[in-house]
Amino acid sequence: MSTDTDNDSSSNSCKAPDSDGEVAEDIAIVAFERKMDTAEDIVDGIGDRYESIDILEYHGDVFEEYWGEYDCFIGLMASGIAMRKTAHLLDDKWDDPAICVVDEELTWAIPITGGHHGANQVADDLASMGAVPAMTTASEAADKQGVEKQAKALDAHVVNGDSTVATNLAVLDDELGPVERLDGPKAVLVDDDVTVLKRNKDDGVVLGCGSVAGADVEQFHAAWEQALDEADLDRDDVEFIATGTRKADEDGMLAAAEEWGLGVIAFEKETLEEFEGPTPSRSKELIGWPGIAEASAIAAGSDHDLFAEKTRYDEAVTVAIGR
Repeated sequence: MSTDTDNDSSSNSCKAPDSDGEVAEDIAIVAFERKMDTAEDIVDGIGDRYESIDILEYHGDVFEEYWGEYDCFIGLMASGIAMRKTAHLLDDKWDDPAICVVDEELTWAIPITGGHHGANQVADDLASMGAVPAMTTASEAADKQGVEKQAKALDAHVVNGDSTVATNLAVLDDELGPVERLDGPKAVLVDDDVTVLKRNKDDGVVLGCGSVAGADVEQFHAAWEQALDEADLDRDDVEFIATGTRKADEDGMLAAAEEWGLGVIAFEKETLEEFEGPTPSRSKELIGWPGIAEASAIAAGSDHDLFAEKTRYDEAVTVAIGR
């Protein structure tokens, strides 16, 4: 059976139209007949986060029959079955579909192949239904953001996939540093251990965001909606959320961004000083930081341009729009 879902503003998965296999958009749940009710529950629970989600009844050649037609298989079965039935099909991690297995009680969601190419994403989505995502990719196991995850947060995609082995090792050793930005037109020559990211949108905007400590999800949502409405924009125009490192751990902002399906990037103070906005900020007087909302919006925008100056909502969240 098949269930096609249209993306709307309620979707909270990270979609990238030119992703080179870094995200999952078309999903197949492979389930035994006796587990079809659970498969239907998964469709109801997370189906709106994908372009399409189909249910396939298990038979011995089901993976081989549909190999290459889906970004990720959710195997509603023991991991050993999925491993034995797909091992001979695996060829290249950038081209192979991802596989995530889950038990009938939705207790564990286990990515077994393609963790950085859809399986971890699916496991995270299944966590919203109570499953524990058991991720074994090194960066996630160390609670660090690998370059594929950084690309997704930036609404970008990896151009040269073979480089990520070296750059993710650097992430684990805390040696990679922030993503460098190169504005063109330029030609660039890189070594094999340099990962190149390319933005997915040429005309998107960025929400620069600051807040008081402890602002809640609803305040962030309301502030972003207000800023976009005043600028005659909507959620689909937004690439990601930008902020300063001193605000990067605000739980309300992170939760709000996740619900909108947006990544969050944070700039160091030195970068924000380079892109300081026109509106005076009390934070500069009090703690020496430039205004986070405008500076992060300008720094993150593809043109380094301030599309809309900062507005403040409920004396809690400040938003500016960059492009």
